[in-house]
Amino acid sequence: MELKNYAVTTPQPGAREKHREGTVARSIEQQTAKLPSDWWLWAALGSIAISLVFQLTGDDRKANFVGHWAPTFLTLGIYNKLVKLHGSEGI
Repeated sequence: MELKNYAVTTPQPGAREKHREGTVARSIEQQTAKLPSDWWLWAALGSIAISLVFQLTGDDRKANFVGHWAPTFLTLGIYNKLVKLHGSEGI
């Protein structure tokens, strides 16, 4: 019985040209790449702290709203790091 490798490990010709980033995405990535990656972590920690303050003061709606920012900041930080390491075009 012969096992076949179905995973494509080499880039297909023309694939990179078909999946290029748009000018808006590229310009946003160039600007956000200038920010240090730890700013995203500090933003997430800050939103957690602000959410805790709102929670302690009894404003549950604001606490919930601001508390939901933390995962967004962390996700943006990961994306920012990936763009810095690999580029927006995967180069």
